[in-house]
Amino acid sequence: MHPCWEILACSTHFMPWNPVIVPPNSGSVNVIPAHGSHSRGKFVRLAPASHLGDPWNAGARGGIEVESATLGPMTAIEHPKKGLSYDQAGVDIEAGDQLVSLIKGMVGRTHGPRVLGPHGAFAGLFRLDYNESLFQRNFREPVLAACTDGVGTKLKIAIELGVLDTVGIDCVAMNVNDLIVQGAEPLFFLDYIGLHKQEPEATASIVEGVARGCQIAGCALIGGECAEMPDIYGPGEFDLVGFSVGVVELERAIDPLRIQEGDVLIGIESSGVHSNGYSLVRAILRESKADLEAVLPDAQLREGEQQTLGRVLLEPTRIYARPIVKLLAHYRVKKIVSMMSHITGGGLPGNLPRVLPDDMDAVIDRATWTVPPIFQWLQQAGNVEEEEMFRVFNMGIGYVLAVRPTFADSVVKQLERDGEASHIIGRIERGQGRVRWDSN
Repeated sequence: MHPCWEILACSTHFMPWNPVIVPPNSGSVNVIPAHGSHSRGKFVRLAPASHLGDPWNAGARGGIEVESATLGPMTAIEHPKKGLSYDQAGVDIEAGDQLVSLIKGMVGRTHGPRVLGPHGAFAGLFRLDYNESLFQRNFREPVLAACTDGVGTKLKIAIELGVLDTVGIDCVAMNVNDLIVQGAEPLFFLDYIGLHKQEPEATASIVEGVARGCQIAGCALIGGECAEMPDIYGPGEFDLVGFSVGVVELERAIDPLRIQEGDVLIGIESSGVHSNGYSLVRAILRESKADLEAVLPDAQLREGEQQTLGRVLLEPTRIYARPIVKLLAHYRVKKIVSMMSHITGGGLPGNLPRVLPDDMDAVIDRATWTVPPIFQWLQQAGNVEEEEMFRVFNMGIGYVLAVRPTFADSVVKQLERDGEASHIIGRIERGQGRVRWDSN
């Protein structure tokens, strides 16, 4: 008898089984039937190894002859012990593979001619310069800009309501809105999702939002990571973080040292609470026992709307990338924008000083825009001091530019044409690098 490779399996009710591979010349091997020592299983023998070539070659397992025999009762001591699996430890590899297939199309829609390489590669490739005449994008002195941020505890509300397809937009916004402050054009984006259990369709909804955010921002989603960690996250929980890289010509980078006394501050309206201050938001919800499914007329984004409180709080963060990049490109020679700021956690008083020289103040008139109703509701429901509201939330202004006075009206009109509601909200004065409220 020729040496042979044997695949042994046993089943009495056509249950799924895992093959046990036995090397040649291993002698007789007994197998425990699937259901007790008195059941009778099936034994399957492959053709001789000399006819199959390398038995570890997957291609050698097709087109083979088998012979079967009925096995007698076996004892438990003869059964090879089955070890732990990754799946038993809480990580489903097949679900991860399914996710990759589900998101392939939505990720691909964010790609342009500068993205190289296949979907699912170990790293994403992106061409900084592209010399084809139709899509020519070349830089003389390119400077890369990079940032990272996450969605934060806004995710808690999304999880509670089961609304997962918008937080990806928040993730992109929190990154690219920071990136463009430096005058950079967003190039590509990567995301990280850490979760309790991989549920491919739910995770695909999250990635769908990330891809949609990238399309709005004009950048490519070229990679990401999804980590299934049941020991870190509780059932249903996940975290979402992003990483963005952009580029700006050295001579076009925004330099806050160019700020001058008399520069005009232009505020672009936010879409709502955005993605900051949600620890306070959730504390207010607990204190007031508010129902996220209720429609509260006083807790809307705009007067007269009829959205549930949950939907209002989950309104995605506005992405300012395209209108800002377009605005900066419009003034190729004159550097009319001296400073920009993304209004995130810390509000106007906390974010503007990050880009102010030590001898300049931002003087803001709070009467120049209308604070959305949702902020007034949060203030009243939580009995929050007004100064605390401005110190935590954007209060209706999500992005601020400082421009030369003679161009202020023109900039406002251009932003309005691009769909961004904008207001002249203040000016730059001599000071100590802080925000002051206009008392007039």
